[in-house]
Amino acid sequence: MKLASYKDGSRDGQLVVVSRDLGTAHYANGIATRLQQVLDDWNFLSPQLEELSISLNHGRARHAFPFDPALCMAPLPRAYQWADGSAYLNHVELVRKARGAEVPDSLQTDPLVYQGGSDDFLGPTDPIVVPSEKMGIDFEGEVAVITGDVAMGTPPDRAVDAIRLVMLANDVSLRHLVPGELAKGFGFFQSKPATAFSPVAVTPDELGAAWKGGRVHLPLQSTWNGKRVGLCDAGPEMKFHFGQLIAHLAKTRNVRAGSIVGSGTVSNADASRGFSCIAEKRALETLEHGEPRTDFMRHGDTIRIEMMGSDGQSVFGAIDQAVAAP
Repeated sequence: MKLASYKDGSRDGQLVVVSRDLGTAHYANGIATRLQQVLDDWNFLSPQLEELSISLNHGRARHAFPFDPALCMAPLPRAYQWADGSAYLNHVELVRKARGAEVPDSLQTDPLVYQGGSDDFLGPTDPIVVPSEKMGIDFEGEVAVITGDVAMGTPPDRAVDAIRLVMLANDVSLRHLVPGELAKGFGFFQSKPATAFSPVAVTPDELGAAWKGGRVHLPLQSTWNGKRVGLCDAGPEMKFHFGQLIAHLAKTRNVRAGSIVGSGTVSNADASRGFSCIAEKRALETLEHGEPRTDFMRHGDTIRIEMMGSDGQSVFGAIDQAVAAP
């Protein structure tokens, strides 16, 4: 099934069930009003939502209406946790190599994860508001999952079973603020503004054969100012699958229902597939020409991030944002 949260003036929005083709939707208020309610009581509430989803997909839902992504908040508008990994090692290696830094051997066995702000997410068409273009505005196309409860010490093969929903993310970065923050030795903060998510989050079964080994085996499209710049395969080169990322989080603590875990920037070793963030393009240019030749985003720029299924239909709907001044 596919779920979304419609804007209704509240912090958490109104839960809606969305048809498989993203054409129609139906309020879920007879079952639950907010997505977090469902995550807290998944075994009881999700079967009821699944019944509504089946009715909607077969044209039998009595109060269906046209689905409008512009009315969507993030599927989970605020979360108990947002932990973003960097599971595509090609991205890590390129960016570090371009700045003359070595990749630690531990990266092959221990994933990189940082904890981002989870109190204020952006909807799929909300503007990316940045005070200054000098901050180095960059998009980052990612896959993300929402979990149920995961007990401390849960191994990867069981942690993957805790994945309730899958969605896309634009983990915006302010690249020129990153070096100063990392130099302090305490990680990202101001360099990581609010993250945006796709209009809908889908249960893994909706992905069919594309959901395999805790990974989404589909290409991620990134379109910057109307030009497609990336068509990166999200599956084979994801070094750590989502079960491994979740198990990493749960090594020393419990992970609670409503936690969001990101894949990191989707990246492929084949440069002809393009890029899912500008920093990677600039890294390639630096390695080839000695300096970057592509500028970061400016106010008025647009970014569209989307994933198509094998049938050519949009799976999650599109993140479609413009950069704006305050």
